[in-house]
Amino acid sequence: MSNPVSDLVLGFQGLVADVPDLVQPLIVALAGAVPFIEGEGAAAIGILGGIHPVVAACAAAIGNFLCVAVVVLASSRVRTAVTGRRGAVVKPPTARREKFEKAYHRYGTPGVSLLGPLLLPTQFTAAALTSTGVPPMRVLAWQAAAIVLWTTVVTLIITGVIRAVA
Repeated sequence: MSNPVSDLVLGFQGLVADVPDLVQPLIVALAGAVPFIEGEGAAAIGILGGIHPVVAACAAAIGNFLCVAVVVLASSRVRTAVTGRRGAVVKPPTARREKFEKAYHRYGTPGVSLLGPLLLPTQFTAAALTSTGVPPMRVLAWQAAAIVLWTTVVTLIITGVIRAVA
């Protein structure tokens, strides 16, 4: 049985190998926009595909951030529309929602943004933050920091600049 994420990664790796050098960073940016591949995985795809590590990391982070920005802006508009309606029915929070809100109250926007990629795609974390009422620009700033941090860390590990903790 194949893993959909593995299939996507292999597909992007093949695509990077098949396109001209000038187009390769665009493929890496596209991979960075995919949840579960993210900037970290896309940087790895680019580096393993022969793209200079700095170019691969920048393209991956930009692709990841652009997708997160679309999610945050859309989530913000949906939240505004839903909370602005009079007589809107308030649903009890789900167990997953309660778990997120507990983490949010414990770590705040910075903590959830920076630690979130260890558990969930940045798109999911960003949407959850925005839906709880965190201002979109604050979410975008902290998500950008998280994307740059994790993409850089993975790039440095892959290139051997730092060694992974074994």
